[in-house]
Amino acid sequence: MLTALLILLPLLASIAIIALKPSMAKFLAFATSFLVLVISIVVAFHFDKNIAETQFAVNWPWISSFGINFSVGIDGISMLLVLLTTLLMPGIILSSLNDNAKPPSFYSLILLMQSALIGVFTARDGFLFYLFWEIALIPVYFICLVWGGENRGRITLKFFIYTLTGSLFMLVALIYLYYQTPGTHSFAIQSLYEAGRALTDSQQTFVFIALFLAFAIKMPVFPFHTWQPDTYTVAPVQGTMLLSAIMLKMGIYGVIRWLIPVVPLAVKHWGPVALILSVIGIIYASCIAIVQKDFKRLIAYSSIAHVGLISAGLLTLSVVGMQGAMIQMLSHGIVVFALFYIVEIIYDRTKTRDLSQLGGIRNVAPMLASVFIIAMLGSVALPLTSGFIGEFLLINSLVQYKLWIGAVAGLTIILGAVYMLRTFQKSMSGETNGVTALLTDLNYHERLVLYPVVILIIILGVYPGPLLGISEVAVTNLLSIYSDISASVK
Repeated sequence: MLTALLILLPLLASIAIIALKPSMAKFLAFATSFLVLVISIVVAFHFDKNIAETQFAVNWPWISSFGINFSVGIDGISMLLVLLTTLLMPGIILSSLNDNAKPPSFYSLILLMQSALIGVFTARDGFLFYLFWEIALIPVYFICLVWGGENRGRITLKFFIYTLTGSLFMLVALIYLYYQTPGTHSFAIQSLYEAGRALTDSQQTFVFIALFLAFAIKMPVFPFHTWQPDTYTVAPVQGTMLLSAIMLKMGIYGVIRWLIPVVPLAVKHWGPVALILSVIGIIYASCIAIVQKDFKRLIAYSSIAHVGLISAGLLTLSVVGMQGAMIQMLSHGIVVFALFYIVEIIYDRTKTRDLSQLGGIRNVAPMLASVFIIAMLGSVALPLTSGFIGEFLLINSLVQYKLWIGAVAGLTIILGAVYMLRTFQKSMSGETNGVTALLTDLNYHERLVLYPVVILIIILGVYPGPLLGISEVAVTNLLSIYSDISASVK
């Protein structure tokens, strides 16, 4: 029942908020997100990490004639992403509370997004997964369209078309799998698993292509990334946080939950191609980030590089790679949340994101510079920060897979250090100028958002064991099933 509550509580609050005054809407949105966080922590404390099967499961009949149930539950893989969503959502809402221009509909859309995201990460029914996947697109589209920046109409339309096209491919694949299930047909996850594994090589290839397109666009993986930099740049900071910190994890989760178990033979055959595309994306995005002048756009390209590494390590289909992907999804979400908010704070005070116009910020805003340093070090995977353990495991898995691929992917550490340290030098170091001389330091409200995040970056870097323990059994079980199926067919 707790899993259903995590989904339904923000959904009901998003409906109620529409009728409230703006001040009350803000309070209810934050209170709801905080309550959902508390519930998720309760679930985490009662979660048995030694069990691979789904826990806190709910399975209510819904559209029985089509074999569709409201079936949700949490395993070790879902648990980390539910925690990421519920941890960041109060901060996303809190970051907007000083903006009196945001109406109740803004907070309603954020809570609807939260409900859909948790639904995606917990769905145990193919139709329900697709439904939540599509619902998650709607609020972030309107958030970007209504409150975005210049050229938001054209850019958000491109984003919408890209992601909707991928979703349609996924829908076709799920319907095809549905009709391969025996008897009266079912969208239950185990039924789809069994149907997918029984397909011929050519049928599995078709399903692989359809599902991978949907997930690759959402992550995004090269060359399906072209919507991302513009969308991240034009979106309001809360929209960018939702997209980068949480929503792109839907694509990675889709690969883990729905691609690998459904069509393991196609993954074995075509996975190396997807892995190479991911590695290309690492180098491509990192090189473009190095020459960026727009602070926000630079962070957007760095996000593509980090996701490319997660995708590549995941596709090694090793326990080390998948565990690295799990912990790095959590770290990336936390770090990129902090970086985009810092960019927004600087832009709000200076009205520019051009790095050539900034400089000397640490002289007038030492707290802001200190928070940026910690987030930056987490981004470049310095030991004892949250980014280190994930990148170490991912690169380790790639080296074990193929040494030359690991060496190329490992360049992300060097390239990441180049563009992040360059950014620090141009924005924080040196002397102040006419743009930054009067920049004020973090206020109480901003510290309340950023301090918990930077503390998490350090805690997860020093002591990542409990989080790795949550996902370990579920990851090992999933990959053991994949290995057994792959080994049975030579």
